[in-house]
Amino acid sequence: MATSVKSIFKAVNAPINWEQFDLSGYTEADANLLRQAMDSIRKNRVALKGVLYTPVSRLGHTSWNIFLRKDLDVFASTSLIQNIPGNWPTRHKGVNLAIIRENTEGEYSGKEHSPVPGVVESLKVVTRAKTERIARYAFDFALKNKRKKVTIIHKANIMKLGDGLFLNTCREVAKGYKSFGIEVEDMIVDNASMQLVSKPHQFDVVVCGNLYGNILSNVGAALVGGPGLVPGASIGRHYAVFEPGCRHVGKDIMGHNTANPTAMLMSSVHMLRHLGLDEQADRISAALLAVIKEGHVLTPDIGGTSSTTDFTKAIIAKL
Repeated sequence: MATSVKSIFKAVNAPINWEQFDLSGYTEADANLLRQAMDSIRKNRVALKGVLYTPVSRLGHTSWNIFLRKDLDVFASTSLIQNIPGNWPTRHKGVNLAIIRENTEGEYSGKEHSPVPGVVESLKVVTRAKTERIARYAFDFALKNKRKKVTIIHKANIMKLGDGLFLNTCREVAKGYKSFGIEVEDMIVDNASMQLVSKPHQFDVVVCGNLYGNILSNVGAALVGGPGLVPGASIGRHYAVFEPGCRHVGKDIMGHNTANPTAMLMSSVHMLRHLGLDEQADRISAALLAVIKEGHVLTPDIGGTSSTTDFTKAIIAKL
């Protein structure tokens, strides 16, 4: 998919010089490449990132995705769940929402241990400072993108301290945006999961903790055609890392040249806009959407039989 992005950027003469690091997370040898990649991000402040694999069975192996987000403090993960015009079947049409999740604490704080055999303690960390930060980001996002409602997702009915702090802090932040006319509601996460499947149009901007956002982003991806169609980004005070919004490794199709690069391409389009390169972003976006809408050259995940390479060539032909 990196090849697809680079080919299309070249076709529109996007003024980007790449520093490419080919790491996957499959081998320990990738650790050195990860350090080099993070040095590059610190230098350039902007990156386009694929999904890194983390083995489930390797005890003590920290997720490199989480390590990168925490070390760079890219605290706001945004997944854009939106129907793209096309002919593949989806449960709903006209879905358009943004899921914004806190990226650096919560259930993914990395604090778990086994005090005695057969017992594991995992800590969920929630702080007022980081909750306030992600809440402000969500409301600012709503303002800048002319969205009308922010939904706070929580489980404060059970986790009264942790999720209670998250909910109450978000409510306090919301008061500062009342004059802008943004509607605010809160919803328990299990109900939100059901509502997202049955009535997704009620959601506009969703703000939540780490685990809830991870799960809801995947549910949202299923509504619009799968993870290959959902762009995203992880944004911090100093760095912006653009990446697919629904982070499936796709190990089962590795090397088959059938992956859908749309999520990566749309993420790269958002990167171009972030860099002020709107002309190139508009051209790529228009060509990509035209190819998908025509439906002649599509990858297997959205009902086609074409390869990643053919899909990329079709986009370049549109340019």
